[in-house]
Amino acid sequence: MHGPALSLSASLPAWLLVLLCAVSGAYCLRRVRRSGGEARGGAAGEALMGFGMAAMAVPSGIGPWGPGILLGVFCGAALHALWLLRGGVHHAHHLVGSLAMAYMALTMAAGHGHGGGPPLITGALLLYFAGYVLLGGARLVTAGGGVQPVPGGPQVVPTELTRACRLAMGMGMLAMLLSV
Repeated sequence: MHGPALSLSASLPAWLLVLLCAVSGAYCLRRVRRSGGEARGGAAGEALMGFGMAAMAVPSGIGPWGPGILLGVFCGAALHALWLLRGGVHHAHHLVGSLAMAYMALTMAAGHGHGGGPPLITGALLLYFAGYVLLGGARLVTAGGGVQPVPGGPQVVPTELTRACRLAMGMGMLAMLLSV
């Protein structure tokens, strides 16, 4: 995704990916405000992932210092995900996502692009995120109707919208891993 933007048609998919990831990050940041306890940590991790993915997908690059900063941020996010794992294995995806982003930042710092690292690691991450997207899409399709909020009652975060946000970030991760 990085490199000089030769034309608008060549960079449009990259900018759409930036927009998708930034909107997903903003939605997750909004969930942080409305959540409490352990759910707040998960939403914060997803917001960080969304904004980090948006920064990595910028077609004109993020400067020579960018990959190192992103590597540090996503190593920190991986440590946070490890901390969340004490609450249950359902946070393992945050750890895999953070490690995948750190891996891509590391390959960017080496000048190889997003998926230019060892083929075995890139292939394993592609398989994981392809499975995650397929499973997430199937869950989203079978979710059915959401809970309708009661007028004047507490606002309920729609589960389908949260799942769609996670699905969008999973597809964004696939796109970045596929690009060289």
